[in-house]
Amino acid sequence: MRYAGLTDEPKRIKQEHGNPRNFGIIQQFRTEAEAKLWVSRMLARGYEKDTMGKGWKYGYTFSS
Repeated sequence: MRYAGLTDEPKRIKQEHGNPRNFGIIQQFRTEAEAKLWVSRMLARGYEKDTMGKGWKYGYTFSS
């Protein structure tokens, strides 16, 4: 499964998911609106939404 999410704490999220090798920060955002648009596009591409993150500054993906 592929996941996409938003967070202000990417290191914590990566650790909480068991440090997946393919965890990556895909984009840093200036506004919450940009971040939400990015998540919408990722979901349209078949990603599942990861809800562990708090905040919206960084968009990340990983698969399990």
